[in-house]
Amino acid sequence: MQKENSFSTIRHFTAQFPRLGVLEQIILRPAIRVDAVNVAFTSAVAMLGLLGDRKSLNQPTKSGGSGRQVTLIQMEHLPVIAALCGLTEVNPLVLRRNLVISGINLLATKSLFKEQSLHLKIGAVVLEITGPCEPCSRMEQILGSGGYNAMRGHGGVNARILQGGILNIGETVICEVHNQSAKS
Repeated sequence: MQKENSFSTIRHFTAQFPRLGVLEQIILRPAIRVDAVNVAFTSAVAMLGLLGDRKSLNQPTKSGGSGRQVTLIQMEHLPVIAALCGLTEVNPLVLRRNLVISGINLLATKSLFKEQSLHLKIGAVVLEITGPCEPCSRMEQILGSGGYNAMRGHGGVNARILQGGILNIGETVICEVHNQSAKS
């Protein structure tokens, strides 16, 4: 019996998810310091952002666009944030993340390996997670004293839109593995 090396085992494990996710809410932020709004659907524009969201108004300054074209938050983290703030609940609108996702660990959708990328697929839309979405200082005003720290580690992730399309509430969220050939 040949022993499988731990590197290939970890690579395999990071590509496995126990279940599919669901797009629970779509939130658009029309402008800075303007109330965010829930919508049933929107268009995701590749390398730009979501139509109706302030991020889509900025023209890309680099190839591939910003790494923060869309923000996502884990629905399961909302009760944790509320508990840490001593609140009964937190409305995702006040957190100002674009997509509220349940059922799939968003932090695990950023690849650990440069030659193996992970993409989130929501309908026809394909996203690449670019990193954590850190809270802003406004969380102290919105959630109360300590709100900033309550959100640290629970604030969601940033993503780049690789393939555009229509996003609808209730759509399935799938994490797909894309192995890239080694470049010499």
